[in-house]
Amino acid sequence: MEKTITVDNISKTFSLSKKQRRIEKTDSKKKVAVNGLSFEAYKGEIFGLLGPNGAGKTTTLRCISTLIKPDSGDIFINNYSVVNEEEKVRSSIGFLTSDLKLEDFFTPNYLYNYFSKLHGIPDMVSEARKEKLFTKFGIDKFKEVKVGDLSTGMRQKIQIVISIVHDPDIIIFDEPTNGLDVVTARVVTDFLKELRDEGKTIIVSTHIFSLVEKICDRVGIIIDGKLKIAGTLDELLTKNETLEDYFFSLIEEEESI
Repeated sequence: MEKTITVDNISKTFSLSKKQRRIEKTDSKKKVAVNGLSFEAYKGEIFGLLGPNGAGKTTTLRCISTLIKPDSGDIFINNYSVVNEEEKVRSSIGFLTSDLKLEDFFTPNYLYNYFSKLHGIPDMVSEARKEKLFTKFGIDKFKEVKVGDLSTGMRQKIQIVISIVHDPDIIIFDEPTNGLDVVTARVVTDFLKELRDEGKTIIVSTHIFSLVEKICDRVGIIIDGKLKIAGTLDELLTKNETLEDYFFSLIEEEESI
C-alpha cells in the first residue's frame, strides 16, 4: 500500500488558565494533549482515530492539518513536512472541524464560490464540481438560502462540501457525524466510503464505536494522548469480542497502571 501520512512521535502541550485548571481539577499549569504519538495512513483507506473526549484526537488532527505545530516530532503528508513545509501540505488536504463557523447571512452558493476562488480552481471546473456535490448532498434546492435559515444537518453538509472544494487527496474529519440526524449521518458516511474508493486517504476522529465498525479500514485507539494500538478490527479483536469491549479493556488497563 502507498503510505500518504506519517505521524512521527509528535507531542503537544498547552498552558492551562486558572479556569481551565478548575475544570480539569488539576493544579498543573500545563496539559499534555498528545504524548509521543505515531501512526501511518495509506492511500485508499479510512483510518479511524478512536478515543474518549480529551484523549488528544482533535489536537492530533489540528497538527496534521497544519493549524498548530507539534512541540516535537513531525508529520509527513505525501513526504512534505507539516513543520517545515506547511504551504505544500495545505494544498493536498481538506479539514472538517466543528470549529468551522459559517456566517449566517451567506448562502451556500456564495460560500462555495468564495472557497473555490481561494484555492484557485478554474471556473468551469468549479461549477462542474459544485453541481455534483450540491446534488449529492441535496444542497442544490437551498443554494440561495441564507445559512442562518438552514437546518443543522444542512449546515454540516455545506461545511463538508466547502472543505473539499479543491478535491484534496487527503481528507481529515473531526467527528464527522457528531450532532447529525440518522439520515444525514448516513449520507456523510456513504460519501466517505465513496471518497475512499476513489483512492483518497481519509482520517476520522470519533468516540462512536459503530462508526468505526461501519467505515474504517483500520483504527488507532488513543488514550491520554498516547496511541495504545492500531490495526484492522480483525487484527485487534478476538472472536466474539466487540470493539466496545476491547476499548474498555484498554481503558481499565490504563487506569490500573
